Amino acid sequence: QRRVHGGLPNHFKDKMVVWRALSQVMRVPLWKSAVTLTSKRFSSSNNVLTDTFQRHHSYLRISLTERCNLRCQYCMPEEGVDLTADSKMLTREETIRLAKLFVSVGVNKIRLTGGEPLVRKDIVEIAQELGAIPGLKALAMTTNAITLKRKLPALHAAGVNLLNISLDTLVPAKFSFITRRLGFERVMEAIETALAMGYDPVKVNCVVMKNVNDDELCDFVEFTKERNVEVRFIEYMPFDDNGWNDRRMVPYQEMVSIIKQKYPNIERVADAANDTSKAWKVPGYKGKVGFISSMTDHFCNSCNRLRLTADGNLKVCLFGASEISLRDAIRSGSTDEELLQVIGAAVKRKKAAHAGMHELASTKNRPMIKIGG
Repeated sequence: QRRVHGGLPNHFKDKMVVWRALSQVMRVPLWKSAVTLTSKRFSSSNNVLTDTFQRHHSYLRISLTERCNLRCQYCMPEEGVDLTADSKMLTREETIRLAKLFVSVGVNKIRLTGGEPLVRKDIVEIAQELGAIPGLKALAMTTNAITLKRKLPALHAAGVNLLNISLDTLVPAKFSFITRRLGFERVMEAIETALAMGYDPVKVNCVVMKNVNDDELCDFVEFTKERNVEVRFIEYMPFDDNGWNDRRMVPYQEMVSIIKQKYPNIERVADAANDTSKAWKVPGYKGKVGFISSMTDHFCNSCNRLRLTADGNLKVCLFGASEISLRDAIRSGSTDEELLQVIGAAVKRKKAAHAGMHELASTKNRPMIKIGG
């Protein structure tokens, strides 16, 4: 177990929820948490978001809801999932407070996720408040785009400057099969609207599943010919209740091989720093494709991401079962300094890499919809 020597301030000692939070992430008994942690260690903006492998976390993904208007097969079961009670979800004020706190210690990019973030009635107001935070350089959103077209002008004005749209097929009937809902035309209209508004590029997330949509890889490459889009092919990942098995997963190198049969001149291009996607491009095409190879060629060594679930838990790794409740710490009356101690302790516990895909498949975690896509 890891210990940090020094004492906590006296006013901290009566805050049992925060003690429990610190005890949980540091894996020390509750009674020891007050004497084995130091406020100095985690109060510096240089230290709070830097883990023991010297990865600095400048990117926070905030899930705004567990609700969604689709039922994608790789995300949740057909009947949906048991939703957390509204009273246990972060309020808008709590979300904004935490966002400001993370930005104050080095986060410069926030992504809004869900569930489906656009089902929040106050989504524009949330975006406006986040977009006004000094020091925040990028405000992104991942959405299924069912209702995006009519909301995008207001979101753009509020400061949402990066956009990822989920689309797993270019075949309308298959869209309904994968999502168990209608809406293909609305998603396509939203992509064209975003391009017309100047989003550069529009990123399109596509979870590739064998014998479901792997026959459309080349169709998606062709989709980039006249559009400034980046289609990101995502290896099918295991989460609770999503029916994962390795026979349904199409590995990164297999996808590249399939595409090269039709596009032998497709070439690897440079990736941005900390990018999760390995970028490829057909010469002369406006857009490009990428591959998120979380299972077969992970990128944990450059991970700069943290996740805040809709019910207020901090996850330092998408695939880690370990979580810590910032909601409980806030509602116990914790100061910002005390919250930073909890956050810093959690970040320091982040592992070098996630386990292998078969181990992940047998490890208890949340359904993806309750983590935040």
